[in-house]
Amino acid sequence: MQLEELEFPLPEELIAQAPVEPRDSCRLLFLPARGPIQHRIFRELPDLVRPGDCLVFNDSRVLPARVTAHKSTGGKVELLFLKRLGTALTGKGEAWEVLARPSHRLRAGQELVLAGGEKLRLETAIGEGRWLLAIPLGNSGLALMDTYGEMPLPPYIRRKPKDPSEYQTVYARHPGSAAAPTAGLHFTEELLERLDRRGVRRAFVTLHVGLDTFQPIREALVEEHVIHKEDFHVTADALRVILEAREKGGRVVAVGTTSVRVLETLAKEGRLDGTSRVEDVQGTTGVFITPGYRFRAVDVLITNFHLPRSTVLALTMAFAGVERLRAAYAEAVAMRYRFFSWGDAMLIEPAEADQGGVGRA
Repeated sequence: MQLEELEFPLPEELIAQAPVEPRDSCRLLFLPARGPIQHRIFRELPDLVRPGDCLVFNDSRVLPARVTAHKSTGGKVELLFLKRLGTALTGKGEAWEVLARPSHRLRAGQELVLAGGEKLRLETAIGEGRWLLAIPLGNSGLALMDTYGEMPLPPYIRRKPKDPSEYQTVYARHPGSAAAPTAGLHFTEELLERLDRRGVRRAFVTLHVGLDTFQPIREALVEEHVIHKEDFHVTADALRVILEAREKGGRVVAVGTTSVRVLETLAKEGRLDGTSRVEDVQGTTGVFITPGYRFRAVDVLITNFHLPRSTVLALTMAFAGVERLRAAYAEAVAMRYRFFSWGDAMLIEPAEADQGGVGRA
């Protein structure tokens, strides 16, 4: 796939700067398996899915991961906490991977000071502005973020949220993401209850959204892009719900591209074929989905409208079909849909002619 295929014209005023209220009142562009595009409202979702379907949500919680620190010279450094590393630094406390900006004058061993006087230490440069950061003994990264951090809104959003919860899903549980799994922002508790009454099942997976969300594809040939790996966790109970839905003929509806990546990784590992032992799964996914990919786990996709030149746009094109999605985006622009994190949503069924190549292998 050529990089220019991930471009599309978008007037700047269509980039959503605030969420709609209530959340489920956003617009929903529905691409059905057959027939023309439908323009709906997100709260109508229970009418568009089927009893027995299983919605799979990413319940990762966004950290207040953007923290301002200062060098001893007084220069400001913005730290974006990406993930806690599994091993502590001997005698130095927790180890975190952070993105530091500006990064070009930072050096290993340098101390950074927070507003309350706490000192952090840059240990090792990882590359692309990322550093291994030491949190001193007696402190924790989560506690420091709670005290000094702000929500890590994407650069195209120019206003701070009135309430940090605007950038959290209503079902967020496990802290660890540097960005929201935005397809889930449209759900309300009332809508989830209506889906329950409709007979739609739900399962929760956890994938902590990391650095790659912020990295555009730069390679002329999209497949040459190297995607960053992200950690995920799926409980045995969640696996059991997904497997039971599949066994009874229900569709697996991924809420967001992060859920897609977890589900497709589980399928690649043989976790969804009904033969593996049902147990908790802790892993890392580096799956990079581009057009031509054969989906093995996901039957329907709920997603937002994505940035040009992004890995998530490539994934969505792979699921919907390149030209089919481009036509849908063109219609969304013409009809003034709202784009990106706080924008409107899509519900995508694979085109009927593609059913043999999308869904269960």
